[in-house]
Amino acid sequence: MNSKIKKMHTLFEDYGIKRSCVKIYKKITHKEERKYEKWIRENELSKEEIEMQKNRKFIKEPKFSIVIPLYKTPEKYLREIVESILKQTYSNWELCLSDGSGNNSPLTDILEELKEKDTRIKYISSSEQLKISDNTNLALSIATGDYIAFADHDDLLEINALYECATLINEKNTVDMIYSDEDKVSMNSGRYFEPHFKPDFNIDLLRSVNYFCHLVVVGRKVIEKVGGLNGDFDGAQDYDFVLRCIENTKNIYHIPKVLYHWRAHIDSTAENPESKKYAFEAGKRAVQEHYKRIGMEHVEVSETKYPGIYRSRYKIENNPKVTIILYNIRKDDRLKKCLESLKKQSYKNCEIITVKTNRNSINLQK
Repeated sequence: MNSKIKKMHTLFEDYGIKRSCVKIYKKITHKEERKYEKWIRENELSKEEIEMQKNRKFIKEPKFSIVIPLYKTPEKYLREIVESILKQTYSNWELCLSDGSGNNSPLTDILEELKEKDTRIKYISSSEQLKISDNTNLALSIATGDYIAFADHDDLLEINALYECATLINEKNTVDMIYSDEDKVSMNSGRYFEPHFKPDFNIDLLRSVNYFCHLVVVGRKVIEKVGGLNGDFDGAQDYDFVLRCIENTKNIYHIPKVLYHWRAHIDSTAENPESKKYAFEAGKRAVQEHYKRIGMEHVEVSETKYPGIYRSRYKIENNPKVTIILYNIRKDDRLKKCLESLKKQSYKNCEIITVKTNRNSINLQK
């Protein structure tokens, strides 16, 4: 009960009473989920499109290694993600599974069965229990593809996920990194909700939050440069990894399609932030280390009141002069208000230029 009261207090504090009530109403009635379900129906692939994708021959047919770390994964979820991969309309892939459950793993028999089912499925096991980064790196060690696609052990890939990646690779000269839109899927796989429609690559946004998330696909050449996941950032190991990747290539592309389904409980998406405090701290360190690697050690990273979102404060060096240009503010009262607001700023080494245009002349005033 205390956690629910705390969440309600945070909601009202962030959005105010009116907007909070609207959000609560939408949550109770599942209004947003129903709208998204309609959107899915309107945008899903037809049988003809699926067959077309399966039969298409590409000039470049890259091999994708789908890397998935497993840890005592429930059989239902393991079988579902494997099935979502087997259904892919693009066929040049391999599935690399790493079982980090340790000795007496409950997954051994299932993995053997899956391996026999399709020659593109392979797995590797550890006699010791592995944390997420080491487990993922073990799966990477058996990957032979041109591109590595990362997925979690209880999520789902959309049927055309790899096809869309292959299409992009054929359309562009060089593709080193891909990410797509995503949504959430309920625990029983019966409902899709909370779509995340992402922007194209935005370095400032990425330094604020790991909006890449899923689906992330990285070229082998980039991974050979940056290495695998770093266990020092467990909890935010994927954040650290994508930051290291974008430091080593500019060929980063966004596919504006929902190609990945992240499993979550539909009524508990506002999780307790305290339970993931270590992950948010690791995320902050990941961003700070990113700045150090690119020679921007003067930037200070801090957590915000929104868990998983970070703020970068750039320390000013050498006190450079800043010019502020106010263009064509016609009414004197508006200009006065604007100038008064600018005088309140803490940075003082600046000049203000107002530009007033007439039909035949331009007047500059400092």
